[in-house]
Formats: sequence, structure tokens, C-alpha cells
Amino acid sequence: MSERQTIDARGAFCPGPLMELIAAIKLAEIGDEIEVLSADKGSIDDIPAWVKKVGHTMVEIVDHDGYASLVIAKAK
Repeated sequence: MSERQTIDARGAFCPGPLMELIAAIKLAEIGDEIEVLSADKGSIDDIPAWVKKVGHTMVEIVDHDGYASLVIAKAK
């Protein structure tokens, strides 16, 4: 059964949210989802680009008032 972990990186600026995601994904199991909450506008471009480059799955991006929620599934 897959798990979902949330990283609240709303106080961090680039590349902080991405670095926190990379650290969490190393510890996750295949199929686990990691949600990153980020107020840094660069994360909306940087995280999906990294996810595509390394072969994981971008599940969703939701723009909230003042921050974004990015959900990534570990694929390998």
C-alpha cells in the first residue's frame, strides 16, 4: 500500500523545496506520493522539470492562495 507524505516547504526558497523533495524521494517506496507545499514561484517549474528528468510521475499541481501543492509519485 502506498503512502503519502507532505513536505511543508512554504518557508523555503529555491532550491530548498526541490532539495527537500529529493531527500524524501530517496527514502520513499515505489508508488509512494510526496506532496510538496511551496510558496516559491520557481518550484512550479523546477519540480516538474526535475520529476520528468529523473523519471518519476507528476500527479498534480494545485495553485492555492499564496502557495502551490505539487504531488509526485515515486516511479523507480
